[in-house]
This record gives sequence, C-alpha cells and structure tokens, in this order.
Amino acid sequence: MGGDIAPAGTEEKLRRLQSVTDAALSQLGLEDLLAELLERTRDLLQADTASVSLLDPNGTDLIATAASGVDQEVRQDVRIPVGRGFAGNVAARGEPIAISDVDHTNMVDPPLLPKQIASVLGVPMLQEGRVIGVLHIGTLTARQFTSDDVETLRLVADRASLATQARLSRLDRAAALALQRSLLPARPPTVPGLDVAARYVPGAQVGVGGDWYDLFELPSGHIGIVIGDVAGSGLHAAVVMGRIRSALRAYALETDDPADVLTRLDRKVQLFEPDAMATVLYAVLDPSRTNLTISNAGHLPPAVAAPNEPAMLLQVAPNLPIGAYRNAARHNTDASLPHGACLFLYTDGLVERRGRPLRTGMDRLLQVLHCAPADVMCSIAMDALLDDQTATDDIAVLAVRRDRTTQPPSGGRPARRLRRKTS
Repeated sequence: MGGDIAPAGTEEKLRRLQSVTDAALSQLGLEDLLAELLERTRDLLQADTASVSLLDPNGTDLIATAASGVDQEVRQDVRIPVGRGFAGNVAARGEPIAISDVDHTNMVDPPLLPKQIASVLGVPMLQEGRVIGVLHIGTLTARQFTSDDVETLRLVADRASLATQARLSRLDRAAALALQRSLLPARPPTVPGLDVAARYVPGAQVGVGGDWYDLFELPSGHIGIVIGDVAGSGLHAAVVMGRIRSALRAYALETDDPADVLTRLDRKVQLFEPDAMATVLYAVLDPSRTNLTISNAGHLPPAVAAPNEPAMLLQVAPNLPIGAYRNAARHNTDASLPHGACLFLYTDGLVERRGRPLRTGMDRLLQVLHCAPADVMCSIAMDALLDDQTATDDIAVLAVRRDRTTQPPSGGRPARRLRRKTS
C-alpha cells in the first residue's frame, strides 16, 4: 500500500514553518485550530482535501474529527479500524505512506477518501512516540509526493498533536471533575442515629481519578457504607467509577450480604468492563446501628475508634480486587459499633507517598485519629497526612460516628466494645 516519495527543493521550508507555527493559532479552540491547520495545509501542499482522524480511547479505531476540501463535512462517528485501509495502515505502521495512484476498490475508508481522490499522503500524529491519530491530504489529479511534502505534513501533524493532547487533557480533567462532583455530593445524606462526613480531593499529578465514597439507607433499614478506588486516572477512570458505583447500589437493593453484593459486582465488571479493576470495601450496618458486616475486595482496612480509646485498624481479611480474577471468593467480617464509636474509611491516596512505606502512613493515621464528630475526623486525617503538601493522588475519606444521643429507628442492644469476628 506504500509508494515512493521523490526528493525536491527546499525553498518553501521557511514559509511553511512560519505558517503552521503561527502563535495566533494557540488562541483558537481545538475545532477551530484543526480547521485552520487543515486549510493552511491544503494551501501549502496544493492539496484538494485534508483530514484529521483521532484514535479512540481503546486504540482500535480512528474517528474522523476534522476535514477540509472535497466532501469536507466530517461524518459523525465514522470509524476506521487500525490496520485496515489507508488511514488505518498509517496508524498501524506509525510512519508516512504515500500513494500516487489510489485504488478505491481495496479501500475500507471511503468516507475519508472520496472517490475523486487520485493521490494521497498520510502521516501519523504522535505524542511521546505513541500514535494518537492520522493526518492525510489528497489530490484530485495524480501526483508524486516529495520529501518536502512529507516534512511539511509531519510539521502540521506535530502541531496538531500538541494542541489536541493539551486541549483534550483539559477537557478530560474538567469533565472528570464534574462527574466526580455530581456523584460525590459535598454533604453525605442525613441518616438517623449517625453522624457522617466525607472529603474528596483530586490529585495534583494524576488529576481526578476513580476514588469514591458512598453511604445510603436501604429499604430494609440497613445502611450501606462504601469506599472504593478504580485503577487509573482521568475521565475514563471516573466514568468506570460511576458505572461501578451505580451497579453496587443496584445489587445492594437485592441483598444485605456485602460479600454477595461484591460477587455480583465482580461478575458485572468481568463481563462489561473487562479492562477495569477496583478495590472496594462494602459495609452494611444493621437497623439497630450496632452490627457491621463487611466485605473487602482488596481495599485498605478501615480504622475504628471507641470514645476515649486509641484508633485501631479493623482486621478485615481482604479478598481479590473487583475485576482481578473470575469467580474470586468473597467473605464477610462481622464487627460491632457501640454508641459513640467511630468508623473511618479512606483510599490509598491519603496514606501512600512515593519513597515512604505504606505502613508509615497508616501508622501516622492511627496516631492522630480519635473518635470525634465526623467532620472533625476528616479534617484531622487530611491535615496530618497531607503535611501541608498538595495531594499527588486523589483522596477520598468517609467518617461515620454512631450518635450517642439519637436512637436508631429499630433500637437494638448496643455492644460494650468493638468486636471483630470473621465469618
């Protein structure tokens, strides 16, 4: 599918360089920038059509994004498989391809190569050596493309790649943060008999990720308490988190058994999110607000504290994370929550730091944490563990204190001390 690229003179190099690196282009939005670059590219290379196709998040298809010239409208969601057709081969090889005499009988991307096109030249769009898209031009008359043509098109592709990644990164971060805020309200729901508070902080280095917390009252009178962390960061992790969070809530309506809920959730993720993995700790508090049943899918253990007693880690045996291994066994651990006692859940962004053992952060958390109003517990933990530094990874924390004065709806006999028993 390749073609020879003939050598040529270089008298236009300076003008071409100035045209596609014009500082004014940096002020344009992504769509306007790509459109302007394609117009200038057609002028520079005397082409009849030019188009940009970007790689989808899965890396399997090119999606038509911008076009100029013959049939210039971009077909919405036109997808070209990587490795097939002209653009797909440019993406698969990661190198320029020129065809002086296009054979439309073996092209699988006709929307990107109208039938009038006689010759075509395409180059990959690269970001840190990784292909993120394809830029190609076409002519209505047969033509042998020169090495200068390739150099110019590569220059435009580099500019388009930088602009695309910068703008998409900002859009992804904004969209992910908006999704997180919509799913994680600043104030958890009011539940009789409980004092609840939470925090979520995006990471400075990775941005918004897949951390989340949740607390909800079930029709049976039980209370569902969740902390979780989807692997990865950015919009994709936030979207996966939203789907997992919604699925867990749905399964929680069917059973009060946390291990059963996480088993169902794991099956769903294995089938519909095959590349996703998440740690999740799901606890169910009974209607008396006294007994906790907990199932742990690879998450860090929660901290518990009774009034006037030091905090300790609740010994909850971790099972495999959600999405890690098919048919992984899930177990429950039983514990009790006396009047006035506190439960504190967190993600690894709170205690883990590069160059510091995880255990050091967890020890520090236990040193500073004590049973207090839920909002105070969150503030104490965040202040002590961040050490006046910006969080590198995203952080979610959830504090729950059993109110000493408010009786839960169904009453219930309070336990005298925190109890741990694995079932």
